[in-house]
Amino acid sequence: MKNPEKDRLSQQQKEEKDWLKWGPYLSERQWGTVREDYSAGGDAWNYFPHDHARSRAFRWGEDGIAGISDRYCNMCFSIGLWNGKDPIVKERLFGLTGPQGNHGEDVKELYYYLENTPSHSYMKYLYKYSQKAYPYNQLIEENQKRNRKELEYELLDTGIFDDNTYFDVSTEYAKGDETDVLIKITITNRSTQAAPITLLPQMVMRNHWSFKEMSRKPVISKKGLKTNPFVEIDHPYVGKYNLYFQKAAHLFFTENETNREKLYQDKNDHPYKKDVFNDAVCTNDFSLATKNSFGTKFAPLYQEIISGGESKTFQLRLTEETLESPFSDFDSIFEARQKECELFYNNIAPKASEDQKNILKQAFAGLLWTKQYYNYEVERWLEGDSKTTPPPQQRKNGRNSTWKTLRNHDVLSMPDAWEYPWYAAWDSAFHCASFASIDPEFAKEQLLLFTKEWYMSPNGQIPAYEWNFSDVNPPVQAWATLQIYSTDKKITGEPDIKFLKRMFNKLSLNFNWWVNRLDRNDNNVFQGGFLGLDNIGVFDRSHGVPGGGFLDQVDGTAWMALYSLNMLEMSLRIAEHDDSYEDMATKYFGHFVFIAEALNKMDTDKANVWDDIEGFFYDRLTLPDGQSTTIKIRSIAGMLSLAAVLTIKKSVLDKFPRFKASILWFQKYRAENLKYEVIQQYEADGDLLLSLVPKDRMQKLVTTLLDENEFLSEYGIRSLSKIHEKAYQIKIAGVEYSIDYEPAESTVPLFGGNSNWRGPIWMPMNYLFIQALREYQWYSGNDFLFEYPTGSNKLLNLKQVSDELSKRLIHMFEKDEKGNRAINKNYEKYYQDPHFKDLVLYYEYFHGENGRGLGASHQTGWTALVANLIEQLEQD
Repeated sequence: MKNPEKDRLSQQQKEEKDWLKWGPYLSERQWGTVREDYSAGGDAWNYFPHDHARSRAFRWGEDGIAGISDRYCNMCFSIGLWNGKDPIVKERLFGLTGPQGNHGEDVKELYYYLENTPSHSYMKYLYKYSQKAYPYNQLIEENQKRNRKELEYELLDTGIFDDNTYFDVSTEYAKGDETDVLIKITITNRSTQAAPITLLPQMVMRNHWSFKEMSRKPVISKKGLKTNPFVEIDHPYVGKYNLYFQKAAHLFFTENETNREKLYQDKNDHPYKKDVFNDAVCTNDFSLATKNSFGTKFAPLYQEIISGGESKTFQLRLTEETLESPFSDFDSIFEARQKECELFYNNIAPKASEDQKNILKQAFAGLLWTKQYYNYEVERWLEGDSKTTPPPQQRKNGRNSTWKTLRNHDVLSMPDAWEYPWYAAWDSAFHCASFASIDPEFAKEQLLLFTKEWYMSPNGQIPAYEWNFSDVNPPVQAWATLQIYSTDKKITGEPDIKFLKRMFNKLSLNFNWWVNRLDRNDNNVFQGGFLGLDNIGVFDRSHGVPGGGFLDQVDGTAWMALYSLNMLEMSLRIAEHDDSYEDMATKYFGHFVFIAEALNKMDTDKANVWDDIEGFFYDRLTLPDGQSTTIKIRSIAGMLSLAAVLTIKKSVLDKFPRFKASILWFQKYRAENLKYEVIQQYEADGDLLLSLVPKDRMQKLVTTLLDENEFLSEYGIRSLSKIHEKAYQIKIAGVEYSIDYEPAESTVPLFGGNSNWRGPIWMPMNYLFIQALREYQWYSGNDFLFEYPTGSNKLLNLKQVSDELSKRLIHMFEKDEKGNRAINKNYEKYYQDPHFKDLVLYYEYFHGENGRGLGASHQTGWTALVANLIEQLEQD
């Protein structure tokens, strides 16, 4: 069947059309970010607070609600709303900053990503806007009263949505062509009573001119007749566009510039500042906003009273064309794009249940809606701009000051467009594994970006995230490369060896950075520090070890073993087309063997990382006096050793005689000279299984993994064993440290307290375990059988186990027999409502006992992996 969306992606890839010129690239939060922080001490939240955002020009981007922009965020469209009761116009999403929340930063709005295609030919975003005054102060004050052991105070807790006194504001986009974007805003009154609403569909030119020289300033100018109103947009970077709109009560124009008088008590050079629209609407004084017929910020003003249960639709069109009848084909284009979107997603998992299809579609929609333009040039940021006051000198040696070569100016996949409006290296790798199912080319381009000279440090380090590019995130880029490669090959039937080569060559540099920087004792046991698992240890691993010692980390070592296997697999796949890469397979095979030996070696050291009695891997702490002890935390850090596994089939090995000979040499030499054999399963004429842990240890770990009294929850794998309901305690250098099982929000302040690895369920780690179990099954068939759950006497092979784990994870999002979804545990009453029941949020992580969504509420990035699980189950 013809698939127009796939045709558009093909045109994009062949550079026949630029369907991606316009997309959902406008950030949901630009304020409170590191990029906009020019303070001396790096206090991003307070330097640019939410209250400044409506009056102060941004330097590195723009933000808005349900917005779009060109790929470089020069021309930005979004919506503004006012219910007649709020103190300010709702132009951007509100949330608590890190210091304000009892569990860190948190958006306090109700919004949902409903539809989006990879070319952004059709997009739909739903925002729920209360008809009562938004409780800004109440949300801040109530959360600050609460301690870390109490729940967050959310918008639904305030009662402003009771009795359905709210509007559903649906913003939809459909592309007539690559530079022709149709916009439909539908406002529905869910109350039984009539209510007023003011709508401002806003076009904003990003402010470059206040910070640097431009050839000319962009301008939006009033044009057209009364029967066909429009404005012309002339931008030196983007070109000329027309924005058509239905007749409005008023046309507002101003400049997207800082109101210095309001913020700093300085004199303004003119009155037309960024906050003019807000002041006009809230005071009902339109004189200044309507005085000019040009500016860099524009909105038609619509004021309506909508009856209970009724809807009002507003139409706009942004196009390069000059049109006599801009809305004559409006409905037909929208209808076509909606049908094409439905066709595109139905083809991904046609046999899934209707509820699962809805979950899958919204997961991918969120992944696509959180593609954001990201601009951050560290050297220019440190120095300041030619047309502004130089920033404080302290910044020169402050945050990210060693990353002067980093220059980001791209559309990137964000973890959460409000809470994490910046890329995170290991998050992005998982995002790409999901993107590969719907847009393999974008997934490839995203991964390749991280290896570019203007991203990767000259020493080979990949930047972590903007709060600290030097933090160490798990090295999952090679794993993601293989996931994308395999998915792309399955879709197209063609192996993209060029992509593998490009990634392999750059990742070799990153691999060497890891080996040289994070193996301090040259013993192939790694001390990675933070490694993404924010607060899973008894102390903050990113700030050194108490007592001045060092920590041999099982997870750091496991990540490097997995990295070695990924590079080995890439070498072999490339070598099938270019035999010069066969030697690299031997190199990474050797790395893996040495790492596996180091982790598994059995000696007389009482602080060995493997405890044979307890059947678990533990981190080893060594103090300056040479004394060592194991930190006996049973967490996914120790369980991660299961993820490093690779099966190489005999048919592949036979293609590479030199590599095969190297394996035999390693097998013989290492067995003769060391105490432990790490080539787990291999006969000269058979398949090869490379596993970081030998069979007996693997069996103990999997048995523990599937124990409901330890790691296995009804909703997936917990990040900390439930046996730690009784706190684990250890004294280091005279100081007591402890950790206990916390199935929900974090009760400790590490990393702001907004995420918790001390018990909850995390989708990416579960996905890694599922894929690893399937890899073991590929080698062993039914040779490995496990009780599922442990102690149940129900034996399953590892493929069946992985499927059951997938079902538990998917089940968090599915409606049960009562119509409830586990993720909505605290708000079941609202989500029983017909206008809520099919709306799905994709949280950062999930309650270890009841599956409730936790952390960032729109982290569709890596939680979109649930769509991969739905797709994978169907394909099996």
